[in-house]
Amino acid sequence: MKNFRTEILGLLLIVFISVNATCQEKTSSDTDTKAKTEKKSKKKKKKRKKVKLPDIDLSHWKVTLPVLNEKGKPYEIEPPEILDFASNEVAKPYMYIDSTKGAIVFHAMPTESTTKNTKYTRSELREQMVPGDNNANWTFKDGGNMKGVIAMDEISKDSKGKYHKTIIMQIHGRLSNEQRDLIGEDDNNAPPILKIYWQNGKVRVKTKVLKNIAASNEEILHEDAWDDDEGFNFEQEVGFRKFTLEVQISEGKMVIILNGNEYKVYESVHMQRWGVFENYFKAGNYFQSRDKGAYAKVRFYELEVSH
Repeated sequence: MKNFRTEILGLLLIVFISVNATCQEKTSSDTDTKAKTEKKSKKKKKKRKKVKLPDIDLSHWKVTLPVLNEKGKPYEIEPPEILDFASNEVAKPYMYIDSTKGAIVFHAMPTESTTKNTKYTRSELREQMVPGDNNANWTFKDGGNMKGVIAMDEISKDSKGKYHKTIIMQIHGRLSNEQRDLIGEDDNNAPPILKIYWQNGKVRVKTKVLKNIAASNEEILHEDAWDDDEGFNFEQEVGFRKFTLEVQISEGKMVIILNGNEYKVYESVHMQRWGVFENYFKAGNYFQSRDKGAYAKVRFYELEVSH
């Protein structure tokens, strides 16, 4: 009887050890599976982190690209179609998202796609206060603010080994329909009061000045009443690094700010007289060369406008 009990206890012990080992193996297997799953999940999360989108609302912008449309004019995309630019086959070579940088890249090079009164081409946004309408604009009295985070991505060099230049921001003047008719023009074009260049790794600003300060309000509506100023270079060298550029407009005053700590203020009779014009903001890559093989790619990480 004692031997029988001993055998039974022995069998029970063997069963217990076997079951315990199986449970341990299952627990170990479950732990390994969980660890592998968590590891894969972390890898996926890391991959997702590399995908970034630019902080830019395009609902009040249209774009002009360095390619011709079916009518032989520069190809443009207006709201709301511009919101889907990333899947537009025509736009893809000239305006696309760099998801590793979180930026929109504007790519321009010499082509036949030139707008009136210029020989240069552009991949450039044009503000539309009313989406799809060029006739709603603003004056200096209305005021406005444009701020962008930008970087030069790539740009070619000329035959002397110097970088080409491009305009990255503008304020363009515009005649109202009444002003256009008053001076007998066939379009609403007026001079740009502001051009901001990337030039030789620095930010350069150009504005307009009246040739004759005593000119009448009607006379200053003519483009030839204005001349270019001598220009201004900010001291900071931005090179190919990311930088912040802000333009602040108020009545009779224009302020350009680089990286929040370097200012250029325009507050003169020229700014005061400019108050007769309507205006709109522009931003992107207005490339300033016709050299064969020349090009530029400009990244915009952020762009915002307010009035």
